[in-house]
Parts: sequence; C-alpha cells; structure tokens
Amino acid sequence: MAPTSSRENVAPAASAEPVPGPDLRELVAALEGSPAEQGLRERKKRARRAALIDAAQNLVAEHGLDAVTVEMISAEANVSPRTFFNYFESKDDAVLGAEDTGLPEDVIRTFVEGGPTGRLLSDLQVVVAALLAPAGEAHDRVMRAMDLMQQEPALLRRHVVWMDRHKSRLTELFEARRAVAPFATDAELLTMLVLLMLRTALVAWEHAGYTGNPADHLPDAVAQLIDVVSADLVP
Repeated sequence: MAPTSSRENVAPAASAEPVPGPDLRELVAALEGSPAEQGLRERKKRARRAALIDAAQNLVAEHGLDAVTVEMISAEANVSPRTFFNYFESKDDAVLGAEDTGLPEDVIRTFVEGGPTGRLLSDLQVVVAALLAPAGEAHDRVMRAMDLMQQEPALLRRHVVWMDRHKSRLTELFEARRAVAPFATDAELLTMLVLLMLRTALVAWEHAGYTGNPADHLPDAVAQLIDVVSADLVP
C-alpha cells in the first residue's frame, strides 16, 4: 500500500471572516491621550525647557560660558544629558532660550493657506505676534539672555547663526504661501519686514517698561510702516 501524503491527512481549514483592524484614528487617539493629557504633557515640556534655560543662564552668569558643560546644566535642572538634547542643540542655545520651531503649527498652516485675513501685511502681523509670544511669556529669561550676550561673544555669534536659520524658515514659509495664494513681493523683503516689525515692537515694549506683551505694540509699528509708504504715494 502506497503511503498516504501528508497533504491528504490535513483537514481543510475552515474559512474565517477577516478580522477588521483597529481604526487608525483610534490608534492615534490612544497614543496621544485625551486633550487633558496632551495639555499636561505640553505643560511639563514647557516647564522642563524653562528649567534648562534657568539652569544654563544661572551657571553661565556664575562661572562663565567656557566653564559650563551640558552635564552641569542637566544636573542643575534634574534631567539627563540625553533629555537636554531633546530641547536644545547646544549649551549656547539653552542660554539663549532659542526656540527651534518658533511658530505654532496652526499659525503656519493658516498662513500658508492664505489666511487668516487674506491680506499679506495683516497676516504677517499675526505671524510676528506668534514669534513675539515667547518673549512676553518669559521676559526675565529674554533679558538675562541679552545681558549674557553682551558678556560672551560666542553667544552673540550663536544668536546670529540662529537668526539666519530663522530667516531661512521664514523664506520657506513665504514660498509655501506663494504656491497657494500667489503674491509678487520678494521673500527676502518680507523676511526683513518681519525682522523690522519684531525689532520695532520689542523696542517699544522696552520703552514701555516691559508692561503687557510685546505684541501689543505691533499695531503701532505697522501703522508707522504704512504711514511711511503712503506718504510717498501722495501726489
């Protein structure tokens, strides 16, 4: 008798209905947590970032920039050096409190889509207000960073590098909007305009004794700009 093949001895598998996989949105929601949990995580991140800035500024003010290390800053802020690099590229950036992104995602998205008003100068004002927000929330840290830049030339050089990076990102932002809502103005000119509005608002805030928020002075800065331009348009 010929041996029976193994295939002939295996019972046919019962057909099963496919089990539906989890919805992608449900997975994302589960990973991100509730809005309250997301808000708590964000507050913890901001608090940890502020602690690193305070530690860096205090240590540099006491010991000088060259004597301070990332390990010293991390220990002072009760975090690991690995955590430090989740927030800053270098000790110089921590002293300066340099924001990596600078703009909230919703502000970027709205501007690129041609909003919120559809008028370029008005929408630029919204972008500048968002850039000014961290200064208003952390006045003391901004002032300490400016003082330390005067004492440590390396910090000033790093600030220039950071500003160049920021200008590049602004240019990318303008070009992304141009593709959706075309305009003729050169991106470099818009970048310089943003920097001018930032500077004008910050100086006005300083003259006002740092009361309120620097963005409160933006409407006057824009009004001065419009006045200069319109004066040349009068026949």
